[in-house]
Amino acid sequence: MSMRTSDDVNRISGTHRVRFLLRDRDAKFCRSFDDLFRAEGAKVLLTPVQAPNANAVAERWIRTVRAECLDWLLIVGRGHLDRVLRVYAGHYNRHRPHRALALKAPAPSAEITTLTEAWPGRVHRRDLLGGLLHKYRRAA
Repeated sequence: MSMRTSDDVNRISGTHRVRFLLRDRDAKFCRSFDDLFRAEGAKVLLTPVQAPNANAVAERWIRTVRAECLDWLLIVGRGHLDRVLRVYAGHYNRHRPHRALALKAPAPSAEITTLTEAWPGRVHRRDLLGGLLHKYRRAA
């Protein structure tokens, strides 16, 4: 695809203004490529120098959010996408267990309580994103 004008950038972005362009430092992206996005008010962000894992981490996040969230929902607009990603990111960072963190969340919102069969209390479940995600808490 040849991008020569700001009309091409607008065609790619649709009706929404592009705020950020995140890209790696590959030589195939020339200065004029970045200038097109800057001219439309976008900030061009580059992955760190000699940090090949930075791109891998970003790609892993995208694969995870697609597989666990976006592939299961019909997104009907930009506002809907923003809300879905905000809810999912909160779940991902505060509730979702991560194997690399010994099945803990990166920023847990509270201590995890292990319930046993001897515990007489109840658990309340709150559905998020139409039941795709669940948030659990102890009942009072």
